Parts: sequence; structure tokens; C-alpha cells
Amino acid sequence: MAVIKPFRALRPHPALTDRIADLPYDVMNTAEARVMVAGKPYSFLRIDRAEVNFPTSVDPYQPQVYAKANSILKEMTAQGHYLLEPHECFYIYRQIMGGRSQTGLVCTTAVDDYLNDVIKKHEHTRPEKEIDRANHIETVGAHTGPILQTYPDQEEITAILEDWADLHQPVYQFTAYGVEQICWVIADQETIAKLQALLTAVPHIYIADGHHRSAAALRVALKKRREKPGFDGSEEFNYFLSVLFPASQLKIMAYNRVVRDLGTLSDQEFLSRIQERFDLAPAPVSPYEPEEPHQFGMYFRGQWYKLTAKAEFINECDPVNRLDAAILQNNLLSPVLGIADPRTDKRIEFIGGIRGLEELERRANQDMQIAFSLFPTSVADVMQVADAGMVMPPKSTWFEPKLLSGLFIHLI
Repeated sequence: MAVIKPFRALRPHPALTDRIADLPYDVMNTAEARVMVAGKPYSFLRIDRAEVNFPTSVDPYQPQVYAKANSILKEMTAQGHYLLEPHECFYIYRQIMGGRSQTGLVCTTAVDDYLNDVIKKHEHTRPEKEIDRANHIETVGAHTGPILQTYPDQEEITAILEDWADLHQPVYQFTAYGVEQICWVIADQETIAKLQALLTAVPHIYIADGHHRSAAALRVALKKRREKPGFDGSEEFNYFLSVLFPASQLKIMAYNRVVRDLGTLSDQEFLSRIQERFDLAPAPVSPYEPEEPHQFGMYFRGQWYKLTAKAEFINECDPVNRLDAAILQNNLLSPVLGIADPRTDKRIEFIGGIRGLEELERRANQDMQIAFSLFPTSVADVMQVADAGMVMPPKSTWFEPKLLSGLFIHLI
């Protein structure tokens, strides 16, 4: 059973919210973050990616960088740019993108649920990325980036959130990066208790996006438990910042691939090898976006092709290997192009679906040679892999819209 808890959010002054809230730290690199904060003195990226406050010669992982994040947050709070909620509350976070709405509950979830697999995962994490965020959390004394989580739809929970939003004025309403962002505060204790009881009856919740932030929160919690052996479980470090959405409301976009070269193959050898495991034909439209699972688009030498995986190379009984990211990896990228480990091979890069198929063409024409478009993974796929205790192939999911950071901060 899932344990969720209200918390006293440190959140922006309403007059500054649209200037403070920004994209999460892990959707851009340092150079991109420096460009994004130019002329934006309140941007939360100055806290979440504090290296932007230093010359490029400074290592982003130096203690002074994390200390700068802490000092900026303290300064903004002292100046009234951030306000501390007087009581523990839940919050509603609604995003509207392209006419589609998703409405989530902002709360804290339990580290112990992460440990005992009530909170289920579907990705491996990299220690160096965990350590970076753990250092950030510990130095700042807060969880600054929310973890996107999901759960099987519960009509009563959805109805409570919708009714609250209909009957109350939002505390924030603004547009950022083309997405309408709307937030409400739930301070009513009866409503809080009702939501807690309903979510306690949910057997599992699932991390959709934010595995490294979750793992980092665990690192910090375990360290603090060692330092405070008399902890009783009520301490804020035992919980981490989460936004819970019903599964039906989340949208996963394709996570596409571009490859630098053909290795040792000629063009004709490459196309011939593909046809061993895929039906290959000119695409019916250009650019080509797959219409159903197990179809792929390929842009090569200025032309779009449609690839359809042959049935004998699909294992529909395997929650992982039936996924299109795995089919492409196991039947083309590895055996044909020699990309055995897409996590480390420098010949492959991954392009989030939000960038569009035109970005695939641009990259293939500019610094790569081949681009692949994939059919999006479903939320049901993610949950099935997590339920099986398995791990998704690298770069299988691109959730959109992204939760903004800096709207709700959980102090520990």
C-alpha cells in the first residue's frame, strides 16, 4: 500500500511564478542551460543547474557549485521571492498541452516504499548522476525537482481533484514553453485525509520520469538515517517530492535514434542486412511516423523507408523484448550496425519526440547518416515491465509535457 504525505511547500510568490519555474535540470546540458537563463535572473535553473552562475572553467560537480544553489535559494526566500506554506498541504498541478490535460496530485512519497517496491521502477540508474543530485539535495536541504509518478486510474481520486479545481481559485496560472500550468492548494484536512486513504488502497505506484532524482533522495535519506540512528520515520528526509497522475492521462512520445555511420558496411550491404529481419519498403509519406507498434521509419540518404519487423523476431510474451526500442536494438542496431551498448556507444544519439521528425532529417543530413523513428511506448508497457521486475531498454520513454521545477520545493 502506498504511503503519501502532505508537506509544507516552499513555493514562489505568485507575482514571480512564471519567471521562476523552469524546465527540469536533466532535459538540457550546461551549455543549453546557460543560454536559457540569459536575461532571466529568477530562473530556477540558477538553483537546479548552479554551474551557470560560474565561468565555464568551473567543474559543475564542485562543492562550491552546490553551495551556490543553497545560497541563491536562501537569498530568494529572504527577499520574499519564495514563501513557506504555513501548514502541510497537498497541491494540484494541471498541465494543458495541445488541448490535452493532465492533472496530478503534488505530495511526498515514502523512501521505504521505494525500498520495498511499493514504488516500482523501470530504469537502471547511473551512480554518477545519483551522486550529483544527492549532493544537490543534501547541500540545498531540499528536493527541488518533482518525480513524475503514475498509478492505475481511480475514479474517486480523479473526481476529488477535478471537483476541487472547479470550486477553488488556482494559486498559479501561467504558460511556459507552450504549456498552460495551473496549480491549486488543498489545505482542507478532511480532503487531505480522504486522498490519503484512497491512495493507501492503491497497491503500487510507478516512477514514470525521475529515476535518478528518486535514487538520489534515497541516498540522502539513508545517509541521514545513519547520522541519526534514533530517527522515527516522520522526518522529512524519509519522503521525497512527487506528482502522481492517473495512468490514462499521461502521454509518452517516441524516443527516436540517429546513427553516425554504417560501420564497415556499404549502402547496399546495409539495406540487404536489414531485410533479413524487417520488411523494407519506401515510406508511404515523407517524413514517416510509424502508425502502429513494430513499425519503424528510417531516413537514409535523403529518403524515408518503412520497416516492419518480421513476426519470427518478435517475442510478444517478453515484456521487454517485445518493445520497439528492444526490437530495433536486438535486430538492427546491434547485429547490423555493431552498436552493442547504446548507453555508451558514441555512434548513436537519442532524439526526444518533442523535437519532431524534421530534427531527425536535419541530423541525418548534417552530422549523422541514419535516423530511425519509433512508435511510442505506452504507459501500460511501462507498468507491465515494472510489474515484472524488469528494466526498459535505454531511452524508451519521453514523457511530455515536462513537470516544471521550482513550483514546489520540499524542505528536508
